[in-house]
Amino acid sequence: MRWLRFCWTLLRATVHAVQGFWTIKTLFPKLEQADREARVQVWAGAMLRIVGIELVVKGTPPASGPMLLVANHISWLDILVMHASRHCRFVSKADVRDWPFVRTLSDGAGSLYIERESRRDAHRVVTQMADRLQAGDILAVFPEGTTGDGITLKPFHANLIQAAIEAAVPVQPVALKFIDAASGATSFAPSYVDDETLAGSIWRTLTAPPIKAVVVFGEPQAPQGQTRRVWAQTLREDIERLRLQA
Repeated sequence: MRWLRFCWTLLRATVHAVQGFWTIKTLFPKLEQADREARVQVWAGAMLRIVGIELVVKGTPPASGPMLLVANHISWLDILVMHASRHCRFVSKADVRDWPFVRTLSDGAGSLYIERESRRDAHRVVTQMADRLQAGDILAVFPEGTTGDGITLKPFHANLIQAAIEAAVPVQPVALKFIDAASGATSFAPSYVDDETLAGSIWRTLTAPPIKAVVVFGEPQAPQGQTRRVWAQTLREDIERLRLQA
């Protein structure tokens, strides 16, 4: 039964992904930016429902930019969850561009790309982020740099937060958590950390009991003369506190 449920859900998710791909290729060039963003948000919400995840949003997402969203990172689902909560442009790993189908979906959502191991590229991306923030965009980053176990936050890398300082725009902390819908306990089904495989994470997610993805938006913070390292630590502490509200 679990195998049949997995296959059926995976088929529906694949069809939905192909529909998204086709929409980006054929319809997006004709749409205004706001319409494209609205369609991405609706598509992401529908994908979560297909894979059996209920979205719960607490706090107040930004009504408009400029804003830099800073969130903890748990799963490959995090980007979907964030998009479904409030459309934003992500800073993604450059290797996403090597996956043609995924790249089209990522490009359609407005992603920026970074070579995480390159200091020179980090500087380029910070400059690009600052430009987009000054243009009024809502950007999102995962300063842990990789997925965590959903219990303990990893140290926050401060490099990308420099973009908010250079653009003189606020940062809004966002806490993500996956919980079992029945018990409220942390769900580890969507986890994708250390030696776990993507295939295993997808299997667990699609065959698990109902899951809730809880997104808690904190209060936006102005730079207030902070260095990026001090601000990164403050944001980490805020997200730790927000996770207790999830």
